[in-house]
Amino acid sequence: MSATRSTATLGTATRTALAAVPLALGLLAAAVAPASAAAPHRPGSSLTCHGAGVDPDARVRYRTEAVVHAPLRTVWRLQTDVAHWPDWQAAVQDAERLDSGPLRPGSAFHWSTPLPPNPASTDPRLEITSTVRQLRPGTCLRWTGPAVATGLRIDGVHVWNFTEVPGGVLVRTEETHTGPQVDANVPAATDILRQGLEGWLHDLKAAAEARA
Repeated sequence: MSATRSTATLGTATRTALAAVPLALGLLAAAVAPASAAAPHRPGSSLTCHGAGVDPDARVRYRTEAVVHAPLRTVWRLQTDVAHWPDWQAAVQDAERLDSGPLRPGSAFHWSTPLPPNPASTDPRLEITSTVRQLRPGTCLRWTGPAVATGLRIDGVHVWNFTEVPGGVLVRTEETHTGPQVDANVPAATDILRQGLEGWLHDLKAAAEARA
């Protein structure tokens, strides 16, 4: 294995491990914290795709963005080629399309991410089934679906926007989570969501720019 590949592998493993620790701590906090610890809900503006956005009633939400210095076609192909997410996403263990052909409204996919030991569930990973609700090629994506493990369920809504800018693509993403465990401690659950979205965007940027 080359030194470059060894460094990349170490970086991926490190990011995955760092993401796992706050998830476990966050679920622990959610299991023991009173509902009064939740932060006030401030929905603000929402990203949309074909006029549909994230859950307006969700108390757990996060939005972030980055400029990816790569062609739009490269960024879009990476994001919509779901079966190959594990090739470049540190936190995705496996991913499978439940239909065939180009990603489109109605397309569904199953994927998983590590779930470290925590009071909410003893399962080793979180299983997620997502369904595309809206899609505009090269412009936006919106999917919904549950993330589940024994004793744990999180319902998510995820929106992505892609805009060509000088030198690359502005990628914006926003996601909301609902469910008893996340609603029990909104600040902790929001921080977990923040780390997940920032990690995803980091990996998408790195993968797209490496291919540009």
